[in-house]
Amino acid sequence: MTVTLEVAEGVGTLRLDRPPMNALDIATQDRLKELAEEAGRRDEVRAVVLYGGERVFAAGADIKEMQDMDHAGMIRRARALQDAFTAVARIPKPVVAAVTGYALGGGCELALCADYRIAADNAKLGQPEILLGLIPGAGGTQRLPRLIGPSRAKDLIFTGRQVGAEEALSLGLVDRVVPAAEVYEQAHAWAARLAKGPAIALRAAKESVDTGLETGIDTGLAVERNWFAGLFATEDRERGMRSFVEEGPGKAKFV
Repeated sequence: MTVTLEVAEGVGTLRLDRPPMNALDIATQDRLKELAEEAGRRDEVRAVVLYGGERVFAAGADIKEMQDMDHAGMIRRARALQDAFTAVARIPKPVVAAVTGYALGGGCELALCADYRIAADNAKLGQPEILLGLIPGAGGTQRLPRLIGPSRAKDLIFTGRQVGAEEALSLGLVDRVVPAAEVYEQAHAWAARLAKGPAIALRAAKESVDTGLETGIDTGLAVERNWFAGLFATEDRERGMRSFVEEGPGKAKFV
């Protein structure tokens, strides 16, 4: 299998496993979509880590496979490509990318689908599609400017240049830089902490933020309002408030 899903203690690890560079061919894209949807459905998966292994996150699309495709072929494939990545972005649970080595092209676009990104100090990220006479096709022209702003995104997309971990941190492309040997451990710890949180409230928070970014503030406020009121019907809300009153903040155990 080119992608696997392993679950332990509430954390699902979506692992790319297509040596040597985790090139994202069609089979890998389709498997990624399948397992992202599975992670979203399974109740025992409370948070997700995206991981490519110790050496590389994903070096991008399989260029040899793409080279043989014509216009008509890519018209048929482009939607499926985007749908695979969108499935990851829409996992209704916290998702963290553990970025080691290269995250280029589709690899960078995959990292953009996470809610939080922890990168190795030797990581390299970028959108080099322009160097092939192309543009990003798996969401990079949309998710990257929403994350780091339009002018910074255009610089990376127009030039195709790679950025190291520290520059990526300064741009807001990643959220934390750690030694390479600690990337997965720290990403898993981030996910494990949230796996113990109130699942429905975390889903509500993610959907509210993402909807607001994708639409307008009025729509976003309506989604927030409906979720906020709806959470008053949950046992987790009762537990959280009772614990706060009786024990103080931060001690609630959610179900």
